[in-house]
Amino acid sequence: MPPPDFFSRVLDLVAHIPYGRVTTYGHLARAVGSAGSARTVGWVLSGATASGLPCHRVVNRFGALSGAQHFPSPTFMEDALRSEGVTFDDEGCVRLDRHLWVPGDDIKPV
Repeated sequence: MPPPDFFSRVLDLVAHIPYGRVTTYGHLARAVGSAGSARTVGWVLSGATASGLPCHRVVNRFGALSGAQHFPSPTFMEDALRSEGVTFDDEGCVRLDRHLWVPGDDIKPV
């Protein structure tokens, strides 16, 4: 099991995902210093969907809504993303070329 600070760092990053953007489990794992832990990030988020955090903004590396089963309805995640202006391709995946947010990319050097 990952250390407790792993959980809090993941959840803190999720809280900062901008409106209308998404990130991936892998990007979150890398941002907290544990590049091989994308599945663990998913596990952390599966228990946080009712927390008020924008967990619906986390998708898999292809932009698929692989965590949708953890939300109140099968379409909740997609509906929430569409309401933020997020667009999807013909296969139902988020257009990562338009909406991907990589943690740390918005931090400007001093």
